[in-house]
Amino acid sequence: MNAMGRPGKEELEPFYHGYLDLAEGDDPIHALKQASDRLWKTVYRIPPGYADHRYAPGKWSIKEVFQHVIDSERIFSYRALRFARYDDTELPGFDENHFAAHASVDHREFHDLLKEHDVLRTSTIALFRSFTPEMGLRTGLANGNRISVRALAWVIAGHNTHHMNVIDQRYLGGHGET
Repeated sequence: MNAMGRPGKEELEPFYHGYLDLAEGDDPIHALKQASDRLWKTVYRIPPGYADHRYAPGKWSIKEVFQHVIDSERIFSYRALRFARYDDTELPGFDENHFAAHASVDHREFHDLLKEHDVLRTSTIALFRSFTPEMGLRTGLANGNRISVRALAWVIAGHNTHHMNVIDQRYLGGHGET
């Protein structure tokens, strides 16, 4: 699927257009790799012992943000797999705040979340590489919205970048890359 290029805006709901705009390049595999590089550039700027930091009361900790990125990638990849296999079952949405409230990341070491991210990203790239161009154009319904398989790769990459921008701006005082 890596030669398919960017999806058209009609392949995903306007809610996701911002993520598409944040994903780099014209190849989804490259975009996923660039998003991983962006994540690690952010990680290297997080001070030791700062992963439990919240920029305001009631906001997610840095570890919760990373868990959210991981959870979302798993869900978006699962959607892509189902749609690529012509499964026309409408898939439910998910409540990110509910997931975060029940992820219990306080007991986890930050480096374990980072390892999990890298393993998952390797798996995600392998999944998207396995899709033919025809599979990449297939669509399905998730949370009442139609989206193409290839658009999901770009959403994963852009969603990752969006949250690294949030960490840079709100948690690290805007001194990082945006």
